[in-house]
Amino acid sequence: MSTGSGAHSAPAPATHDSTAARDSPRSSSMFSSLKIRNYRLFFLGQVVSNTGTWMQRIAQDWLVLSLTGSSAAVGITTALQFLPMLLFGLYGGVLVDRLPKRPTLLVTQTAMALTGLALAFLTLSGHVQVWHVYLAAFAVGMATVVDNPARQSFVSEMVGPGQLQNAVSLNSANFQSARLVGPAVAGLLITGVGTGWAFLLNGLSFVAPLASLLLMRSRELHVVERAPRAKGQLREGLRYVAGRPELIWPIVLVGFIGTFGFNFPVWLSAYADDIFDSGAGAYSLFNTLIALGSLAGALLAARRGTARLRVLIAAAVAFGALEVVAATAPTLWLFSLLMVPIGIFGLTVNVTANTSVQMATDPAMRGRVMALFMMVFVGGSPLGAPLVGWVTDAYGPRVGFALGGLVSMTAATAIGLVLARLGGLRVSLGWHHGRPRIRFVPRERSEERLATAV
Repeated sequence: MSTGSGAHSAPAPATHDSTAARDSPRSSSMFSSLKIRNYRLFFLGQVVSNTGTWMQRIAQDWLVLSLTGSSAAVGITTALQFLPMLLFGLYGGVLVDRLPKRPTLLVTQTAMALTGLALAFLTLSGHVQVWHVYLAAFAVGMATVVDNPARQSFVSEMVGPGQLQNAVSLNSANFQSARLVGPAVAGLLITGVGTGWAFLLNGLSFVAPLASLLLMRSRELHVVERAPRAKGQLREGLRYVAGRPELIWPIVLVGFIGTFGFNFPVWLSAYADDIFDSGAGAYSLFNTLIALGSLAGALLAARRGTARLRVLIAAAVAFGALEVVAATAPTLWLFSLLMVPIGIFGLTVNVTANTSVQMATDPAMRGRVMALFMMVFVGGSPLGAPLVGWVTDAYGPRVGFALGGLVSMTAATAIGLVLARLGGLRVSLGWHHGRPRIRFVPRERSEERLATAV
């Protein structure tokens, strides 16, 4: 695992069930971080909340479509929800580094709960208008500006560096599980009793994470010194990342893949309609298989004890290559089958980059660094989707999908070579058991920090 200056935070007193899991730098158990009471509470709260969040996403889009009859209006809603992260994400990171994480999360989670309940009241009372939904989407986006980096950095305070890889992986598995359940429940509610009830259940679902935060034991958290209020902290965070190759290059790679490689709504809908002429059923199948692959990838990542940059590069190359292969798939069943490994490697890229960046970051800078990470990853899709969509419309779904995979694969290869050179490694071509093998081997002089990370 990458071991920058931020990999060490003060250990909390050993208590009850947290001691063994917290002190072990590696663990073979897929669920080892759940032995830590505070993280176990957090995880259970997120199971409920993530399901509600997916329910609201589906209900929100359906409500806007039913109110306006316009797909463009649905796009505006999505843009309003992600725009705050793109505009204010770095400022959110500065704020998170100054504030205690648990009280901050109590405020942001309460704000999102109230947004869901307000939409439920307006919808169930028959007074909802499209601008209400726009405003709610923007409000959720503004809360996410602080909530997202706070949740990301709070994980390390709950579990410590030894279990960070496992906890980040389980968080991803949690989210992907909700991605499978939430939309299905929302569909049943919308067709059975209406969108308002989906909003209501989402608002009520925040009771679980709020209760989990309140029930945590403060003495079992890993103490992290907060950054004092000072001028220039945003620039300080950017300089901090720019001066560390083990941070900047994974973030750049995630930016390329998030912008060009994760535009699945554009490609999969086009494949379902234009290539295989199978309609909404095939589109739903493709998304379900990607979610299953992502869940498997998260659980596999949870078993690994390290988050090395070589794993990140290899997974990114495989992700891009599989997209290129899938773009040429001649049949529906083969294309569908390829969605599973694409989900596995895509999630592996996300988890490995997230963990390696957190472990290489000083705890006092973690909020700003993770805000930049999420801004690049989440903010990339709204920027890349129009371009990828234009290519798909102009030249066909196969060209659009292949282009996204090719850009991802090329970026991963180039960044891998840069990291290898900075880490004092070189490419070695040889044979192993009668087969060609490509390896990175040390040069005569190496830079110890990057060699360890790679």
